[in-house]
Amino acid sequence: MRIATYNICWFSELFSPKDALLADDKWSKLYKVTRQEQADAIATVLAHVDADLTIIIEAPNTGKTQSTSRALTRFAEQYELRQTHALIGFESHTHQEIAALYDPAKITLRHDPQGGMIGHAPRFDQTFPLDTDVDQAPEMHSFSKPPLELNAETSGGPLRIIGVHAKSKSPRGATTEDEAQRISIANRRKQLAQCIWLRQRVEGHLRSEDDVIVLGDFNDGPGLDTFEKLFGRSGVEVVLGAEHETRLIEPFSKLWREGLRGSTAATARFYDRQAKRYVNTLIDFVMLSPGLAARTSPEWRIWHPFDDPECFETPALQSALLKASDHFPVTVDLSFPTA
Repeated sequence: MRIATYNICWFSELFSPKDALLADDKWSKLYKVTRQEQADAIATVLAHVDADLTIIIEAPNTGKTQSTSRALTRFAEQYELRQTHALIGFESHTHQEIAALYDPAKITLRHDPQGGMIGHAPRFDQTFPLDTDVDQAPEMHSFSKPPLELNAETSGGPLRIIGVHAKSKSPRGATTEDEAQRISIANRRKQLAQCIWLRQRVEGHLRSEDDVIVLGDFNDGPGLDTFEKLFGRSGVEVVLGAEHETRLIEPFSKLWREGLRGSTAATARFYDRQAKRYVNTLIDFVMLSPGLAARTSPEWRIWHPFDDPECFETPALQSALLKASDHFPVTVDLSFPTA
């Protein structure tokens, strides 16, 4: 079974207020890419990756006249993808939903939010009290994009799947260096609180001996910025966990923790206007619970257009990856033992 996470930036801009696909020669929100080119590119990438389940980050909007599931199923029908079903959980407060696009012949899904019981972390559509500014008074934290919690039935048994789009630390709106630093620190506090919240939920599932997959865009990674020294660890490290027995399994973050950033483990590529060049970063992850990893021989892959050999040597796929999004899919292949 192949499970993927894919942040498709500006996907919502490819649909009308009534979810008609806007595949035409007008410019998309991507630089020098038309809406037709981006739509075609997204379909090409999804077809090549061919995952049984893809958690789509920044999926089309759900609102008064829009439906994420309707938009995605129409997109799948238009491009004849085998992943014909889609669902979301709690609606986002933004136009960036978290959605599951999947093949119903391979996996059965339902939205199954947990939390709120005594001794457990709250549901992801609620608030989470945590003191992050060390004033002995907890702040109330929330998700603008509540994680998508799924109960999955597969040929290898049940899975708990949590799709994540964590708080961005970017100082958007800042006009001075001091303001940028203040906003960055505040955003880092929010992002870290969200990751602590996630980790508490993960630990609850591990105590129940559930097989768990946590995946998505964490907007963070080990050693990603200087503010990590202020808070002691990255949000990704918080979600992964510190104890060996309960630590989630994920191969790429280790390269960054050990200072091996040049080893091409990157899941996104952004243009740095100040440096006038593209930069790579590792912010999208697929994490497995230890028991699930131990029995499924997992194989991870980042579908990077330049660093993955097949992507680099397949011009149509490489071009599609660059035109579809500034993030690239991350997959894990699970081999469930036969009875």
